[in-house]
Amino acid sequence: MKNKRILVTGGAGFLGSHLCDRLVSEEADVLCLDNFFTGSKENIKHLMDHKNFEIIRHDLVEPILLEVDQIYNLACPASPIHYQYNAVKTVKTNVMGMINMLGLAKRVKARILQASTSEVYGDPKEHPQKESYWGNVNCIGLRSCYDEGKRVAETLMLDYHRQNGVDIRIVRIFNTYGPRMAVSDGRVVSNFIIQALNGQPITIYGDGSQTRSFCYVSDMIEGMIRMMNCEGFIGPVNLGNPNEFSIKELAELVLEITGSESKMERKPLPENDPTQRQPDISLAKEKLNWEPAIQLRRGLKKTIKYFKDVLTRSCG
Repeated sequence: MKNKRILVTGGAGFLGSHLCDRLVSEEADVLCLDNFFTGSKENIKHLMDHKNFEIIRHDLVEPILLEVDQIYNLACPASPIHYQYNAVKTVKTNVMGMINMLGLAKRVKARILQASTSEVYGDPKEHPQKESYWGNVNCIGLRSCYDEGKRVAETLMLDYHRQNGVDIRIVRIFNTYGPRMAVSDGRVVSNFIIQALNGQPITIYGDGSQTRSFCYVSDMIEGMIRMMNCEGFIGPVNLGNPNEFSIKELAELVLEITGSESKMERKPLPENDPTQRQPDISLAKEKLNWEPAIQLRRGLKKTIKYFKDVLTRSCG
């Protein structure tokens, strides 16, 4: 990656900022593009004065002309709270943003990696989920702006590859957590940690038996970089931690690590919320020699420490 000019869209977000860190450390010349809807300057302020780092405030829905060697397309709100806030804009970011980035990649002959999602599998009838599974998605539900947006983005990637020879890579990201998640992120790991640290009730939707697989952010970044630089394999490939936990188990672990005395409070399950989510990562192991190294307890300790520091600073 040394001396390569690399564009990271959504680079001031949770995943994007960690990716920018890693790329700068590898001596790449990094362009961070973000419209700061969910991204934060706080996530990248330590990079601002670095000679290999630039930031561009720009909305991906609008075209942009740049000269780059690689494009990591991460721009899109990933939390239901944020992507449902403006569903039309979410679809535009996924579809028009993808078209703009593929047009750029085609024009300058850059390799482009799309950060797709496990949400393309919907509420899966196959468990664990393999890349060959076509999914079970409600195309008119509240979540469809994100789910279907990402599915169309994958379609566009393959069509540009087949029709125009664009050099593509697709990763399907499963639940990822770690430092720099926003306090208001709305996803289950950050919700539970904030509630536990503040002594608030832990909100569990449904009976808590629904399952998820949680991947620590540094493992995810490693997988993405390996995929971008893998020759002869375009994906899609699942990236996630195959260890499956119920939501209730996650809540109990957060309470144990934080020492919180918060009680669990049950609320109705949101519409189309998947009951199971677990990646089959056989393909990632075979093609990328990748699997997660940081397990949930260790990763939660790091994440809880981060949120403790954030809450301490905000209380001032």
